[in-house]
Amino acid sequence: MQAARPPAVLLHLKYMQRPTLPQVRALLDVVNLSKSFGGHQVVKQVSFVLQAGVIGGLIGPNGAGKTTLFNCLTGFMPAQSGSVHLDGRSIGGLSSSAVFAAGLARTFQIPRPFPEMTVLDNVMLAPRGQIGERFWNNWLQPSRVTAQERQTREAARYWLDFVGLSTLETQAARILSGGQRKLLELARVMVAQPKLVLLDEPAAGVNPALLDQIVDKVRVLNAQGTTFLIIEHNMDLVASLCDPVMVMAQGQLLITGTAQTVLNDPQVVQAYLGSPA
Repeated sequence: MQAARPPAVLLHLKYMQRPTLPQVRALLDVVNLSKSFGGHQVVKQVSFVLQAGVIGGLIGPNGAGKTTLFNCLTGFMPAQSGSVHLDGRSIGGLSSSAVFAAGLARTFQIPRPFPEMTVLDNVMLAPRGQIGERFWNNWLQPSRVTAQERQTREAARYWLDFVGLSTLETQAARILSGGQRKLLELARVMVAQPKLVLLDEPAAGVNPALLDQIVDKVRVLNAQGTTFLIIEHNMDLVASLCDPVMVMAQGQLLITGTAQTVLNDPQVVQAYLGSPA
């Protein structure tokens, strides 16, 4: 039976005190993961290990299967075969909410906030297992519900301040720009204290100033112990931020290595960057 996780709402100061990971360990272990749509195999027996404490990059041309891989890892769609372990625990076949509760969170290329809810309420919704979600607890345990809601609000405000959105907490999420919505998504996943965060194209549609802010926050969070895996087409971002870098093409994992090694590999030049003239 899985040990109970500490309440996400208690991270307020505790998170900032997390020590550097004491040793390298496999955090995400993926073996022969495959996914097909009809007769078309989009992910073909992909296997890799992601170590705790890294910022990994996942690159490849459009249609390579990167987002489908993310969807399978996070339970948004079932894989046909293969296994996925997070920190030694099998999460393959679990629902997206169960995967999230296990410590694997993701953002989307196109952010999906609740547009008419406030920025603060969007973040407060993220932690799973809030006792107030069961309506009878509002009558049976009102003091506990109130106390937890207060802690959740405190944690949500902490993360909104961290990503630079605290002045917009009472505004409807629909007013946010594309870059601000990506910062909101980062706050939403971090309030639940994930072990691993999958970012789907954080640079897409973001102006340079906000992109610098997103990159800075990822670096800070990684230094404090959060592991990341990032799908990205911005090669400058990948080269400066990600190690290791994995390359997918036509559903297969071609190569894994440092950014310099990967971007100079002939397979990558041909499959992703295009053959030299």
